[in-house]
Amino acid sequence: MSSLPESKDAALRLLRRLMMAMVLAAAAGAAAAQGVKLPPVDEGAGDPGWIRFKARLLEALAKRDQKFILGIVDGKIRNISPTDGVAEFRKLWEPHSADSPLWVELPKLLFLGGAFVKRGKAGNEFCAPYVHYKWPDNAAADASGAIIAKEALMKAKPATAAETLQTLSYDLVKVLDWEVADEDKESKQKWVKIQTRAGDGYVPEEQVRSPLEYRACFVRSGAGWRMTGLEVGE
Repeated sequence: MSSLPESKDAALRLLRRLMMAMVLAAAAGAAAAQGVKLPPVDEGAGDPGWIRFKARLLEALAKRDQKFILGIVDGKIRNISPTDGVAEFRKLWEPHSADSPLWVELPKLLFLGGAFVKRGKAGNEFCAPYVHYKWPDNAAADASGAIIAKEALMKAKPATAAETLQTLSYDLVKVLDWEVADEDKESKQKWVKIQTRAGDGYVPEEQVRSPLEYRACFVRSGAGWRMTGLEVGE
């Protein structure tokens, strides 16, 4: 029969092995979560009607054609404020102004691609960009941004010439700061500070997107496509 001290040693060795297994399992789980990706999606690419409408919409946005834009806004459009409707849309976006952010923000969404979303009695809406609607269920709890480019270079400093720490393609990342100025004060490039398994670094702001940023939704009706939402948040 084993002596008491030997039994204690065996128990301690077993406890250490169990603790090490738990640590390794937790690390593996964290690594797997951080390795989750969100590939680009564009479910509208196979819909000829949507493709034609998107081309016309992009043309109108490039020309700052407020008449066309207001003509496709749904009467109950969901806005970035708690108030729905066209009047609120006009108040928020000021489409009569050539300096309205609408002319810049809406094209960004359309170029990223999107997904069809079931929305109650309204039927299927096409919503862009895809990031909010395709956010993976197994995303890490601290993941707050998606790299939307292939082979995005994560830099050690907010500067194009800085050392490259890692190459990212459609990865989910933890965002530490959404707006960091370039080290070159004359540069207009903005950076986003992120954290990955390689540590902290910076990527150009146009290469990472939050699922809570602007998104637009459209529905097809007998009169053509209408914009049913231009919103933010959850």
